[in-house]
Amino acid sequence: MNAIRNYQKELDKIIEGLSSDNPPRLLLHSCCAPCSSYVLEYLRRFFKITVFYYNPNISVDEEYRKRVAEQKRLIEAYNEKNSHPIDIIEGDYEPEEFFTTVKGLENCPEGGERCFTCYELRLRKTSQIASKGQYDYFATTLTISPLKNAAKINEIGERIAGECGINWLPSDFKKKDGYKRSIELSREYDLYRQDYCGCIYSKIERENRIN
Repeated sequence: MNAIRNYQKELDKIIEGLSSDNPPRLLLHSCCAPCSSYVLEYLRRFFKITVFYYNPNISVDEEYRKRVAEQKRLIEAYNEKNSHPIDIIEGDYEPEEFFTTVKGLENCPEGGERCFTCYELRLRKTSQIASKGQYDYFATTLTISPLKNAAKINEIGERIAGECGINWLPSDFKKKDGYKRSIELSREYDLYRQDYCGCIYSKIERENRIN
């Protein structure tokens, strides 16, 4: 039986070996402002961070625009308070890419194979941008959510890293009360907190639960 990995401890070990005089460059995929709030607060002490906002799973244009605007607003607020600026790259908004990628998985329950395929779509694009930009690491904020499978996200990230040659930064950001802190920061900055992941299938599933 494989031992259960503690991705937070693995991250701590990497951070311990970093140089404060020459912090590495990190391309951080972000799913939304609330999830990124704690992650940015935590990692900016150790990395030069560029947020990559790429979420083609958000299939309603208005919802996408609202979420990306909140992401940019949060980064602007953080940069006003800190001398180490966070940059942002907004990826292409291409929901058709999401629908093509998850074709045949539409009826999978939330948290299953459709989600895993969506993680891979977003992480693979992040790795491509990281490779072109010669970043030292790439990572994602997705592991902060209690509803996301952190082990699967890290498995996908490590596999992609092996293919592209960019270091994957392991994480389980919900540890150390990370998720709790993200809720606190969301209140502090009055962030819009969505009640579904973004794709039309999760929206339908949420509405069915309510009804």
